[in-house]
Amino acid sequence: MFAPRDPDEYLLDTERRVIRIRRHWATLLWDSFEAAALLAVCVLVSYVLPPSMWLVNNILWYAALLVILRFAYLVMEWWVERLVVTDKRFVMTTGVFTTKVLMMPISKVTDLTYQRSAWGRMLGYGTMVVESAGQIQALNKIDYLPRPEEFYDTISELVFGDKQKQAERFSMIKAQRAARGKRMVG
Repeated sequence: MFAPRDPDEYLLDTERRVIRIRRHWATLLWDSFEAAALLAVCVLVSYVLPPSMWLVNNILWYAALLVILRFAYLVMEWWVERLVVTDKRFVMTTGVFTTKVLMMPISKVTDLTYQRSAWGRMLGYGTMVVESAGQIQALNKIDYLPRPEEFYDTISELVFGDKQKQAERFSMIKAQRAARGKRMVG
């Protein structure tokens, strides 16, 4: 009931899923640090307060509970967000309680750029900038993208590669998966 729809449910029967990922866990680093620091402040202040200030102490513990609930919500939000790339479009689903679906046709892509900071190289993430024909799309900048080189290569192949070879390769991959599935069952 409260679980968001799977992003694959938004795909058409004629589309082939090429990539399905969520943003890198590093997107939660600052929020983790912030939550830990606020919890530490609440705990330290609560131990310094004299017992006669029980009301302030209770308020501090409720504030700590709110910090934990906010962090849990941010983790859930990160967990349900998915980016799916098919041979026809980008689809990103976000939202825990209210689902938001962002979409951009692959045919509109005119330029791809990825950037990696020093932290991004160490932790394995980057930023992808997808430019389209004279418009700013909903998915023009994707931060904290895991393995951006692979993503860049795959999208470049989809956008600028030989369409006939892609169709042959994807049909061969589909046949291999079907064959593996039959071997596992039988």
